[in-house]
Parts: sequence; structure tokens; C-alpha cells
Amino acid sequence: MSERQSVPQVFQERLKKPWGLLIRGTFTETIGKIREIIEKENPPCIITVGDAVSKNLVENGIYPKLVIIDNKIMRAKITSTFTLPTGDEIRVKNPPGTLTQEALNAVEDAFKTKNRVKIIIDGEEDLLTLAAVLYSPENSIVIYGQPNEGAVVVKVTRDKKGEAVEILKTLKDAAKN
Repeated sequence: MSERQSVPQVFQERLKKPWGLLIRGTFTETIGKIREIIEKENPPCIITVGDAVSKNLVENGIYPKLVIIDNKIMRAKITSTFTLPTGDEIRVKNPPGTLTQEALNAVEDAFKTKNRVKIIIDGEEDLLTLAAVLYSPENSIVIYGQPNEGAVVVKVTRDKKGEAVEILKTLKDAAKN
């Protein structure tokens, strides 16, 4: 993979659509359903991508294995105000609309430690949902915010991993051109 991969236009629209189960509503309205899904599925890992969804889960007693944030909500800068119990904190660069090898490596490495990990992105974390799905164990759950709609819950399956590989390969190929 190249050092930095930009998203081709064809995938930008595809990536804006929910990649899993969209639970509509405010976080207060969606937390019950998210909790139900987690209890039913009993995933080996919970991963969150995005500041609002990550903070809200932690504040409601759900502690993800991996949290990926960029200290922004809807592109507006915020101050992160939550910590993970027994967690490691890593900072990496990942400019908007790209995936850097540094960020991909950080996500992959997070699953090699027993500790919870918070990755703080200098740039934008949105596309790292792909890496979270690719590198997490099957049957894990990745949760991310869908702006102005709610939260998306993605169950990590072989098919979802295949989609992530396909998109990442397309990004890699586009970076070569």
C-alpha cells in the first residue's frame, strides 16, 4: 500500500451510505438498541469510529476494545473528555479523505494487545471504519455515527472483510495513478 491513499469519486458516494444496520435517532434513542445488539451478539470486540458515538458508549458503560476518534464532531473541533479503563492512547496522522499506512498499522496493531486502545487521529477518522472491519476478529461489532441520522452497527463477517479488502485495493490502485 502507498503511504497515503485518496478515495476515488466512485467510492465516495458508496461510503456515505450506511455499511450496516442504521439505527435512527439521537444517541439517547439508539443506546438501548445498541446495547440489545451487543448483548445478543456477544461480540469478541466492540470497535467505535467517531467521537460522539465513542464518547456516548463509554459514558453509558460500554467500553470498546478500540476507539478511533479525531476530536471533531461533524467537522467541528471538540475537546475529548473520556478515557478508556486500562487503555493505551496512540496518535497518528490521517488527512481527510485518505488512509495512511501509519493509521492502518495503528488499527491493525490495536488487535495485537490485550489493552483497550484509543487512536486519536490528526486529520479524519471516517475511512478507518474499513480498517476496523478488516483487522478485527469475525463477529466483532463496529459502530460509527451516521451524521444527522443515528448510529450504524456493522457485524464483522467474511463478506464485510471482503468488501473492505475490495475498497482498500481500489484505493491503493487509485493512489498509483
